[in-house]
Amino acid sequence: MNFLTQIDNLALIALLLVSGAALFLPTLSTLISGKGLSPTEATIWMNRRKAYVLDLRSEEAYKLGHLPGAKLISSAQLLAGADKLKLDRKNPVILVCDSGNQSRKVIAEVQKLGFAEVASLDGGVQAWQAAALPLVK
Repeated sequence: MNFLTQIDNLALIALLLVSGAALFLPTLSTLISGKGLSPTEATIWMNRRKAYVLDLRSEEAYKLGHLPGAKLISSAQLLAGADKLKLDRKNPVILVCDSGNQSRKVIAEVQKLGFAEVASLDGGVQAWQAAALPLVK
């Protein structure tokens, strides 16, 4: 009998391929869409590496609560006038939005502006709150 034609072996091979793909998917997602930080990693970047935190949400959402030290700026303003912010391009930048989706889309564009290291807060402000970390009003 051939190993590959037995039903039990086919099921095991399929399980192996599916589980391997599931394990590789987060890595592939990071490679495609840029670096993401957990709330803990973002806190470390803010405290130890003096990272800039740029909040891409609406002004209303920002006023309801934002990460400590975060500056409010829209994605369009950031891409059009990053020089107006007077940020040192050698320091890391953390992009923040509500869920992490909007900020991930902007990472590559911000890197093109000359910032050395740019990352997005995975899960955005929602993940920050879920981790019981404080927001500033």
